[in-house]
Amino acid sequence: MDLYGKTIQTLDRSLDYANLKNQTIANNIANADTPGYKSETVSFKDTLQEAMDTSFTAKRTNLKHLAFGSTAQTSEFQVTKKEDTTYTNSGNNVDIDKEMSELADNQLYYQALVDRMSGKFNSLSKVIKGGN
Repeated sequence: MDLYGKTIQTLDRSLDYANLKNQTIANNIANADTPGYKSETVSFKDTLQEAMDTSFTAKRTNLKHLAFGSTAQTSEFQVTKKEDTTYTNSGNNVDIDKEMSELADNQLYYQALVDRMSGKFNSLSKVIKGGN
């Protein structure tokens, strides 16, 4: 029996990604005028799918215990520098307009994840309370 389904674990992992992406974008914006600074990006490729595909089952020491599984988090998100471009004479490659646009997109993505997770917990709360 999967008590929560994979939705909450998936949302949790997605929130971790959005948080790291927000920190990376903020760092890029803060260093927009730093000579030689190279912007960074967060890669998310296949990390979520890998986390969803790889799971383990907890050992039950008593038959009355609930069977449950948890998503294994074997890989981390990768932060990589964009070394191949330069936008200013100082060697900096931060495009402030692009970073601000990505920040706004990421904030919308994060808020959507939080709203979805809140809805999931509200549904669980209603079930626990018996629909009241």
